[in-house]
Amino acid sequence: MDRVGDLALFLRVLDLGSITAAAHSLDLSVAVASQRLKRLEKELGVRLLHRTTRRLHPTPEGAALAEQGRVLVEELETLGAGLREAAQEIAGTLRMTMSASFGRQYVSPRLPAFLARHPKLRLSIHLSDNVVDLVSEGFDLAIRIGALDDSRLVARRIAPNRRVLCASPDYLRRRRRPRTPDELADHDCLLLFGSGGRQDVWRLGTPTGGEVAVRVQGRLESNFGEVLRDASLAGEGIVIHSLWHVADDLRAGRLEVLLPDYPLTTTAISAVMPQRRLVPPRVRAFTEFLIEEFGDDPPWERGLPC
Repeated sequence: MDRVGDLALFLRVLDLGSITAAAHSLDLSVAVASQRLKRLEKELGVRLLHRTTRRLHPTPEGAALAEQGRVLVEELETLGAGLREAAQEIAGTLRMTMSASFGRQYVSPRLPAFLARHPKLRLSIHLSDNVVDLVSEGFDLAIRIGALDDSRLVARRIAPNRRVLCASPDYLRRRRRPRTPDELADHDCLLLFGSGGRQDVWRLGTPTGGEVAVRVQGRLESNFGEVLRDASLAGEGIVIHSLWHVADDLRAGRLEVLLPDYPLTTTAISAVMPQRRLVPPRVRAFTEFLIEEFGDDPPWERGLPC
């Protein structure tokens, strides 16, 4: 039962002096308005109105309900108006989670500019390479890299995530540079692992448009990309890296791209949010900001030879 709506109708009847006038003002039929008033009286167990020849008047119980109920209705109307206004305003706290390396390297330096645009907004940033449950952890947004599996989430692509095989010049001097994917099996490879286990099967495209899978091995593995980057710079082996992670190393010659004719599948950097009918303006604003900053020509790819 719509108790608040029925109460608002009762108050309108008192203000306008008739059920007919109140019904017309609320775009209701007189019959429906009368039924709703009877329903309210039945639920409360008291008579609320009595008629004179010219006007409806409240009973003592009706007058008491009007006195206390008007405050309630007005407070609810004020709350509703405030929520509608807030729904159009970029304010409140935006809670988000993202890859520690990507967040520190590319998102963190851009946060002051975003905050300057939206002075009523607060940010709460969680940096972790672990995939957290947005719903149970109460996050508005996640920035995720790679394939997405959770069907409860809605994703919007922010930028491409191109990946490359690379190694340091020192490693390549000591070990033969691989010429085909099959030769990777004879090299020291640096392996990433996560919730899906060790990623020791590398899938590469072929010049003819096919795919080849190679099982690789090595002496070092980690769930944190920074560890693998440090190891590759130190000459410990061949590694798969996202371009955003090693772009500066490639430009400076600290790492070299291998097997360019056998590309790795490009995935995406995505803004991921729980399924909602209405996306909060703060989430929409930050997603648009990142697309504006990165997009199809992300800054880490500019000027790269690969």
